[in-house]
Amino acid sequence: SDTGGASPPPRKKHRASAAEGAGEPGALAVATGLSGVAFGLDTTSPHHQTTSAIHFNRTLVHNLSGNNMQSNGAGQGQDSELSCLNSAQNGESSSAGGTHSNGLLASTNIGNSVGTNNGAGPGSGTSAASTASGSGLEVGSMKKKKRLSQADEDVIRLIGQHLHGLGLNQTVDLLMQESGCRLEHTSATKFRNHVMEGEWDKAENDLNELRALMHSPNAIVRMKFLLLQQKYLEYLEDGKVLEALQVLRGELTPLKYNTDRIHVLSGYLMCSHAEDLRAKAEWEGKGTNSRCRLLDKLQTYLPPSVMLPPRRLQTLLRQAVELQRDRCLYHNTKLDSSLDSVSLLLDHVCSRKQFPCYTQQILTEHCNEVWFCKFSNDGTKLATGSKDTTVIIWQVDPVSTTFILTTFHQLKLLRTLEGHAYGVSYLAWSPDDAYLIACGPDDCSELWLWNIQTGELRTKMSQSHEDSLTSVAWNPDGKRFVTGGQRGQFYQCDLDGNLLDSWEGVRVQCLWCLGDGRTVLASDTHQRIRGYNFEDLTDRNIVQEDHPIMSFTVSKNGRLALLNVATQGVHLWDLQDRVLVRKYQGVTQGFYTIHSCFGGHNEDFIASGSEDHKVYIWHRRSELPIAELTGHTRTVNCVSWNPAIPGLMASASDDGTVRVWGPAPFLDTQENCSNMDS
Repeated sequence: SDTGGASPPPRKKHRASAAEGAGEPGALAVATGLSGVAFGLDTTSPHHQTTSAIHFNRTLVHNLSGNNMQSNGAGQGQDSELSCLNSAQNGESSSAGGTHSNGLLASTNIGNSVGTNNGAGPGSGTSAASTASGSGLEVGSMKKKKRLSQADEDVIRLIGQHLHGLGLNQTVDLLMQESGCRLEHTSATKFRNHVMEGEWDKAENDLNELRALMHSPNAIVRMKFLLLQQKYLEYLEDGKVLEALQVLRGELTPLKYNTDRIHVLSGYLMCSHAEDLRAKAEWEGKGTNSRCRLLDKLQTYLPPSVMLPPRRLQTLLRQAVELQRDRCLYHNTKLDSSLDSVSLLLDHVCSRKQFPCYTQQILTEHCNEVWFCKFSNDGTKLATGSKDTTVIIWQVDPVSTTFILTTFHQLKLLRTLEGHAYGVSYLAWSPDDAYLIACGPDDCSELWLWNIQTGELRTKMSQSHEDSLTSVAWNPDGKRFVTGGQRGQFYQCDLDGNLLDSWEGVRVQCLWCLGDGRTVLASDTHQRIRGYNFEDLTDRNIVQEDHPIMSFTVSKNGRLALLNVATQGVHLWDLQDRVLVRKYQGVTQGFYTIHSCFGGHNEDFIASGSEDHKVYIWHRRSELPIAELTGHTRTVNCVSWNPAIPGLMASASDDGTVRVWGPAPFLDTQENCSNMDS
């Protein structure tokens, strides 16, 4: 390009001999420049120019001899290289080399360019040198940077926020620079810094800039109130009472927002010292912690495009972990909200071997059909009632062994309660587990109230020989209970069996007292469940079925009811919305009274006996059973899930046995769960 206007060579004739270009005026200058770049020489000195040219030509010959074979075999047909070389020979990129700053890349490209030219002389070296230093930029400009999708930008911002929280600020700057994204709006960054530094006047001014970026400009008042509240409290803690009073009267009150809170704030003026202020205000005091909490509140008013919600990536990961646990059919342990307890590299999957699907013990002390079983509220005892007229109390003891890799519980006979002439078909523990009430079948007019601690009968109640007292439920206060039967009796009594109230004409099949202490649920012979209030003597219909309700139980929170419906199976009702939620499949239910139960951690599971000799278990959200437990040889009348030990369950059967179910006795630790906490 420096030959004084000579026309450029044809595009395809880019290979010139070394002799043709050796004497061109531009060759020495290019050689000098290249050698200066390669070897760090002062190219302004004439002596150095001559020396550099000689040195460069020697190096050129050496490179030609070493790279010629490789060049012929590998690089002759590369279109991008030819394009860059041709454009350099036409003078199109003679100035590109001056903008390249990476010296290592330039010196490397010198050898490659010479080798590719197959012996090109210094004149061609001019073009090669220009290409060497500028080809990277030329190619980069030709390949336009791919535009990131909105999802990609969101992910980059989330990662940036997380890294910023870890203190990796330089990494965040590099990530944002390379991706072309912005972690948050510049106005939001200023606002954040001013809040963290306690520069309240500047932070208040920042709100004016943020107003235009907000979807709800009215939120500015709420944000300003939070800022001034922090400013007021910090003044009080520093002992600047006059300044605090000025903020209260001159800044907070004119906002005319949350006057009740302003009255509370004014009361803090009476605090005698900083500790008293922090205690009454439930405030952490001036410093980073309280200001971070303030920022968390302020960020809720800003759109995420301006400032990300606090710890957004951790929140999303926690939600993903919880969702996987919710979808895990066999997850039966306490949910840990901390991400440190799980592995984010694996999906959460629990093994069936951890679930109470395996017989751990068979209790054979009853000598006739076992009609009912129920764990105590604290999970330490099990009561079983039988046709053999006895109630047996079992103690639940943990067993520690070196060869069993899971917790194993063994039930031991604690005491036997005798004298129930008609047999025992229903049992109810008092809320404090101090007493146990036993009821008989349809033709039984008596009930027994036992003191579990002493094993003594406290009350034997019978109002009339015509009565049928087949069901009972404790009031939450533990001082009263209700009982009734299918002959129209419905009583409320104290612990001594004294009649407190009665409701005439209700043929009761099953009873339950709600947590409000006033409402009693009773299923009757009209295929319904009604709520009865003994205080104001009102009743209302809650559940209506098309077939007889043989039994029902209620969840701990009083929201859900689990019904065993004749010929239909197990139904789940929402008592608050009064709607049928789900019908569970698989169980065989005729006109026998079968008792089902909620169970597992958070009562996520449902278990029921069946006339086909099995125990069925469902996840509460799934209609199909997740386990069918075999072992009994006759109808399974009742199932009880331990309320304190999610992996322990008991079932009572007409075969005269009680089976205790738990996890598999020998667990492979690799099959336990993919997460550490399960």
